[in-house]
Amino acid sequence: MKRGYRFERELLHRLWEIGFAAVRTPASGAMSYPCPDIVAGNGKTYLAIEVKMRSNFPLYISEDEVARLEDFSKRFGAKPLIAFKVKKLGWKFFTLDMLKRCKAGYKIDEDLYHLGMDFDELRGLKQVRFDN
Repeated sequence: MKRGYRFERELLHRLWEIGFAAVRTPASGAMSYPCPDIVAGNGKTYLAIEVKMRSNFPLYISEDEVARLEDFSKRFGAKPLIAFKVKKLGWKFFTLDMLKRCKAGYKIDEDLYHLGMDFDELRGLKQVRFDN
């Protein structure tokens, strides 16, 4: 639990550095309503972010977790993202349509990780990637 909190805080600080106001939602996973780990916005783009960290690949994400993130995002008017940090590689961001389908739901493997968005893309340099 402490480890996840540390990575959420790290990401929160990075989002502020690139111009987003961002808050952690510590109730994430603790209540029956869908609630992402971080909500952020810069006046143009609003993000609902589920934060993940692993030492290696792949990352598996359940269908329920993706559905809850999508539900919150639609109600809130935010773009749903998975923020994934791999030890020694850094942060990448994935829209839900980028995720690979698998038996257990979805996954991000090494090939997909390298296609993820970086902080510059979040800042708006390639904003079209967020358009529905």
